[in-house]
Amino acid sequence: MAMQHRTSRSRTRHRRAHWKAGAPALTACTNPACGRATLPHRACQHCGFYRGREVLPPTGGDA
Repeated sequence: MAMQHRTSRSRTRHRRAHWKAGAPALTACTNPACGRATLPHRACQHCGFYRGREVLPPTGGDA
């Protein structure tokens, strides 16, 4: 079907006004000694643990 009328800027911007980014979901690190908040399905940036085992060398700093 062909477009009958052009969508105005105001109508487009009202529709897109709700496309806000939310805060990322965080989970606790699986290392009992660390327990810092990390992104899910990623290795901890502080201690290098993922799913209960060390997969990266630990940085030790506040990264």
